[in-house]
Amino acid sequence: MEKRNIVAALNHALFLEMTRDERVVVLGEDVGRDGGVFRVTDGLQQKFGPERVIDTPLAESGIIGTAFGLAIAGLRPVAEIQFSGFLPPAFDGVINHVGRIRWRSRGRFTCPIVIRMPSGGGIRAPEHHSESPEALLAHVPGIKVVMPSTPYDAKGLLLSAIRDPDPVVMLEPTRCYRAIVEEVPDDDYTIPIGKARVLKEGEQVTIIGWGAMVHEALSAADQLKIEGISAEVIDVRSFVPLDRETILESVEKTGRVVIVHEAPRTGGFGAEISAQINEHALTALEAPVVRVTGFDTVMPLFRSEQFYLPNANRIRHAVHKVLRD
Repeated sequence: MEKRNIVAALNHALFLEMTRDERVVVLGEDVGRDGGVFRVTDGLQQKFGPERVIDTPLAESGIIGTAFGLAIAGLRPVAEIQFSGFLPPAFDGVINHVGRIRWRSRGRFTCPIVIRMPSGGGIRAPEHHSESPEALLAHVPGIKVVMPSTPYDAKGLLLSAIRDPDPVVMLEPTRCYRAIVEEVPDDDYTIPIGKARVLKEGEQVTIIGWGAMVHEALSAADQLKIEGISAEVIDVRSFVPLDRETILESVEKTGRVVIVHEAPRTGGFGAEISAQINEHALTALEAPVVRVTGFDTVMPLFRSEQFYLPNANRIRHAVHKVLRD
């Protein structure tokens, strides 16, 4: 078992699956010779050749359109979008073709495509490099949407996504790419899409997050423990399908909930989780659900992004609020 960061875990998953299944191809901007902007595909073109690791033009709509054609022709493409902020030009293909072909063809065609992209802020990046589009993507019928927060989950979720018969969008927390290192098995394993993970058990409040915010939530839980407050931390991992059961089980136990995400507040995926809790566990709540989120603005440039992004201190204050109510 080797210690890997998320970049290395994703690279190893791609290597394993491309070795196992000759139908798997990788395409995107600079994924071949340069190994991708974050080096997730580093070395794969040298191992598998330019016909399976394909450098594309700078055209997101072309990347998704090509991947769609490859998928319905029987291949299993893994398309990389360099940053999630560059996805909008390809939304037409994602919404109208990738997500609909099984329905449109009455099951004659499936679209086993994986769309990978870094997501979120905290890396001092310019505009269009720090977006968090999980709520937009989760609203598109026909696609699954996942986000790992650790190297172990990154490898297991990517292997599950490639083997899935339907399209999967995998959002990867940019600030965690090299910041989180842990032991990742060398062998083949998968993590079921649609299963959340309880990272820390607690009794008084449930903190729900995903991506980089999971680590802020864990930091807040450690600080709260010093104060004598027992917080449970859940990593959503999968937006579609959503593991409602794990969330509701925790809410029934603690009675108080804080939801954390760095996307803008209005219409964020945290609102969907809050609605699910209100619909199915309202009588278990001892206080209203509190959200700690980004703001309804464009992600600011690096001088101000620390004021935008939720952090452990904001989460801790939110916990104190739900405990007072």
